[in-house]
Amino acid sequence: MEKTELKAYAKINLALDVTGRRDDGYHLVKMVMQTVDIADDISFEKTDDGEITITTDSGELATDKSNLIYKACELLMSDFSVKGGIRVKLSKHIPIAAGMAGGSTDAAAALKAVNMLYELKLDDERLKEYGLRIGADVPYCIMGGTVLAEGIGEKLTKQKNVPEAVVLVAKPDINVSTKYVYEHLDALSDYPHPDVEAVINAINEGSLEGIALNMGNVLEQVTIPRHPVVQDIKDIMKGDGAIGSMMSGSGPSVFGLFEDADAAKAAAEKIRNENLAKQVFVTGFVNM
Repeated sequence: MEKTELKAYAKINLALDVTGRRDDGYHLVKMVMQTVDIADDISFEKTDDGEITITTDSGELATDKSNLIYKACELLMSDFSVKGGIRVKLSKHIPIAAGMAGGSTDAAAALKAVNMLYELKLDDERLKEYGLRIGADVPYCIMGGTVLAEGIGEKLTKQKNVPEAVVLVAKPDINVSTKYVYEHLDALSDYPHPDVEAVINAINEGSLEGIALNMGNVLEQVTIPRHPVVQDIKDIMKGDGAIGSMMSGSGPSVFGLFEDADAAKAAAEKIRNENLAKQVFVTGFVNM
């Protein structure tokens, strides 16, 4: 195989709790991750020049060694003494710095591509080990679907597929620092924790309403006071028929779960018209 094209899917969090902090500074989490049908399109092609070359249609992304795709390719190719190179073309659709694992899912695709193109014969467990060396969300992105993530995000347990839903995603035109959010969460003396087990039970029961009613994200307690637009978007989604709405990751993306596609489209239009977000998607879950 000389070339492959992959879709790198975004994620949202159906629940996100922070349960502690390790001595090395990493936060311990308990969260339910879910793939959604927003994806970057990436082509990978073997070359003979020994170089890793990345081009993209996004003007916001670096294409040098700081890019997670580059880091993923370099990690595998170095460890396995790959003599050739790889040419990467990234068509970016997932919002950047949005709490949707856009960089992590691109890195996961890169690990899969190098593994395939250079016939390294690594199974997913080995790829997840490499992924963790790049970022805490990369192992999940290799796995995909509905997953309980614990530890620093590397302990993954596959869950039943979620029921179908219309998912409205809106990313306001602001950037949120994950480092800032976690540091300021640590500064809070106490805060309510979401019932992650209740979300898992609802998934097992196939209850979209149960999922929506029990969703929670502790990081909202930092991001929303700093960026009230997140709450504004949540309010519109709920007011226009979402059975639940929540921020994904450290934000600023917000998603709403709808049973009616027309209601989701109406909410999307209102969010655009009120200039709360330019990047708005009416989509759905991806089960794997």
